Amino acid sequence: MALEVCVKAAVGAPDVLGDCPFSQRVLLTLEEKSVPHKIHLINISDKPKWFLNISPQGKVPVLKIDDKWVSDSDVIVGILEEKYPEPSLKTPPQFASVGSNIFGTFVTFLKSKDSNDVSEKALLNELEALENHLKTHDGPFIAGERVSAVDLSLAPKLYHLEVALGHFKSWSVPGSLSHVHNYMKALFSLDSFEKTKTEEKYVIAGWAPKTNRLRYSSTLVYLTSGYSSEASTPKEGSIVKEVRSPFTSTVWIKPITKSIGG
Repeated sequence: MALEVCVKAAVGAPDVLGDCPFSQRVLLTLEEKSVPHKIHLINISDKPKWFLNISPQGKVPVLKIDDKWVSDSDVIVGILEEKYPEPSLKTPPQFASVGSNIFGTFVTFLKSKDSNDVSEKALLNELEALENHLKTHDGPFIAGERVSAVDLSLAPKLYHLEVALGHFKSWSVPGSLSHVHNYMKALFSLDSFEKTKTEEKYVIAGWAPKTNRLRYSSTLVYLTSGYSSEASTPKEGSIVKEVRSPFTSTVWIKPITKSIGG
């Protein structure tokens, strides 16, 4: 019997796999272990009642296994490893924390509006630490020739880093970190990754509200408190600017009185 898993649907496209890196981590694990599963796409902005009944906090991913719904990707991956031990995805304990701070420093840098803060340096420090590990250990993966759980955790996060920073900050991993580039290429080339990744435009749409910026084609729109939800109707008498997105319906935004960010 196929397992059931609830994951995030794409922003503006509820029938398309979304951008949650923790959801993709679970899907990657299921694919690598060849475990049959049925995917339920959850529209985070309009969560169905049945989903809230099994996940009261409204969080994804959630996996149904042995007639129980389990949340938290760490817990889910651990259960899958125990129940489906082959092929093993266990990461040797000494490598389990490699790259563990990359996602947090990426998010801080992405959201930063201060070009003089240390957020970029903090991210570079974490990427350099990963570079040093990969340089001094046989690869192409963290623990050697075979992919393991730590790689499946890092893969979606590095994908988000590449797409979001490239889009919102025109930033990329320095070319000098050649081992990191090769590692990312190895991860993104996995069949399981190809099957479970979302399109770049949905990664961008997912991060846009968190950065207080939306970029549609060549137009950069700064959000204000007057921002209305997708496809909503502006208040009567208000003057709005209409922006058409390549991946959602019309978005209405009230006039900008003050720029936010750079």
